[in-house]
Amino acid sequence: MSPLSAVVRPPRSGPLAGAPVLVLLHGVGGNERNLLAVADALYPRFAVVSVRGPLQIAPDGFAFFQVQFTPEPVPTAAQAEASRAALIDFLPQVTREHGLDASRVFLLGFSQGAIIGASVTLSRPDLVAGLVMLSGRILPEARSTFAAPEQLAQAPVFVAHGVHDAKLGIHHGRASEALLEELGAAFTYREYDMGHEITAAELADVNAWLGARLEALAGHGRPAHEGAVGSLPTN
Repeated sequence: MSPLSAVVRPPRSGPLAGAPVLVLLHGVGGNERNLLAVADALYPRFAVVSVRGPLQIAPDGFAFFQVQFTPEPVPTAAQAEASRAALIDFLPQVTREHGLDASRVFLLGFSQGAIIGASVTLSRPDLVAGLVMLSGRILPEARSTFAAPEQLAQAPVFVAHGVHDAKLGIHHGRASEALLEELGAAFTYREYDMGHEITAAELADVNAWLGARLEALAGHGRPAHEGAVGSLPTN
């Protein structure tokens, strides 16, 4: 596995120094460019850190861990754990190097990116101000690393899943909802009339959630709906 790398973009509005951070985590076979259009549709005061997975599986395709695509995808647990540990090391490094606000680091992952984002957030909620899980799941193999309920309540999770998802069925979203409730985590759960994709309606809810979370952290701020939903990725 290669070291993690990322594209870092300054906020569209406001200074880079001390900016809140939106960390983008792509799906299997994606790369660090896949979710940039999503960031463009969201709150403009985020500095964007779009991470490339450490495993190259195609000429321009990467992953955080390899998957055996049986009727229910089977992850390579050792690779998933290595990526979890690598991202835990990477987050404070990138915020320090770019002068970003380490207390306002949000993870946004799609599919496999949501999976690895959940593993990081649930094991190290002290590093994460919030997690957006789009069309993902929570790996049972990672449960032994999860933090205590009182810690998990400090890193809220927004879970979004399509009821017509043919790659990671809606039962995974509902299982995430049930597990987060069992763990005592703070979370919001939403289902959408969509497949394994990202839609404008979904992002409008994500944007409102992120804005409200930023306001809660700061005690004040701009309206939660700031930012317009633009073009969306197709994978």
